[in-house]
Amino acid sequence: MPRVLAQATVHLDGNPAPEPARRGTKAGSLTAEALPPGTQYLPSTRSALGWSATGRPATSCNPCQEPPSEGEGQVGWRCLNQMTGSNEFKLNQPPEDGISSVKFSPNTSQFLLVSSWDTSVRLYDVPANSMRLKYQHTGAVLDCAFYDPTHAWSGGLDHQLKMHDLNTDQENLVGTHDAPIRCVEYCPEVNVMVTGSWDQTVKLWDPRTPCNAGTFSQPEKVYTLSVSGDRLIVGTAGRRVLVWDLRNMGYVQQRRESSLKYQTRCIRAFPNKQGYVLSSIEGRVAVEYLDPSPEVQKKKYAFKCHRLKENNIEQIYPVNAISFHNIHNTFATGGSDGFVNIWDPFNKKRLCQFHRYPTSIASLAFSNDGTTLAIASSYMYEMDDTEHPEDGIFIRQVTDAETKPKEHGCHPCQL
Repeated sequence: MPRVLAQATVHLDGNPAPEPARRGTKAGSLTAEALPPGTQYLPSTRSALGWSATGRPATSCNPCQEPPSEGEGQVGWRCLNQMTGSNEFKLNQPPEDGISSVKFSPNTSQFLLVSSWDTSVRLYDVPANSMRLKYQHTGAVLDCAFYDPTHAWSGGLDHQLKMHDLNTDQENLVGTHDAPIRCVEYCPEVNVMVTGSWDQTVKLWDPRTPCNAGTFSQPEKVYTLSVSGDRLIVGTAGRRVLVWDLRNMGYVQQRRESSLKYQTRCIRAFPNKQGYVLSSIEGRVAVEYLDPSPEVQKKKYAFKCHRLKENNIEQIYPVNAISFHNIHNTFATGGSDGFVNIWDPFNKKRLCQFHRYPTSIASLAFSNDGTTLAIASSYMYEMDDTEHPEDGIFIRQVTDAETKPKEHGCHPCQL
């Protein structure tokens, strides 16, 4: 069956252009070597996503259906929840350019931190649907994180790591990298902030001082990272994955290669600290385990997702975002197809799929209590600078019916 790699340009590859104007000027296309054999680009974003001239989905899925593609590695589907209405709303005053990251406050679903290519970091009061605060960088902001409920950290194309006091609206320039900062995370177990950069380093920061607590070389540019207890999982260019012990950064605990054939897009650790989920630009997700013993490694698997079949042509989309439900250890994925899926990694099933969003899903975040999911629908310039729906942040109230593993489903297909 013919395949088309839809939405495959990666704007977070390579060195950015000097001018931090808009994302379209910084987009770097995949090389021919990175494309699956026999694939091609789709001519238009709207047609690739199945959007009609009115801006509404041209097609819709049945509430319960068979998987769209066959073959080994396809996760079985459960009844798909595609409700819209009172359980979801769109935030007012969204960023003026692409959304790079959304993060909930660590102790409440009331506050949401959002970083953007418009050089801003915004704090939203979610129930009030209002922006509480905004502060600026001098370039696009690629990631942000809460240190505690009153302090935000952020970094991006200006190479600067900032800490902002959300109560006093005062900021502190903590330090810098030699290239854009791609990732910002907090590790509560070790009480350290972690940044990953295109300068091929990970840096640790003491948030109390604040100051740099160490710089650690990585084999390639850092694309994504995730904290798992006192361990740090780093995904770099070249499909490399490194596992570090944040209590002893003198050596790399594990060196791995992604089990997926194409470029890594996102890594997120299981809340139970047993493993991580990794996604790629080629519509696949891998479930991996940290225990290196052969018995545990037999449990790992990968599956296809965020693929659409139209006119007998399979369109393949990057899986840009992953977020775990802290209570159930299920996870959501968001792709450039505009869909959000929730998966049960233990029973290898899809629990539900939400309605199609206007454009690519750039970032996802469950609240700490698992009741709310923030969804960043934001065009990622996969098809270069073309007409696209406006960026937005959707807030969805989720239930156990959508996020809790079940013993029986309507399509109990197993890998």
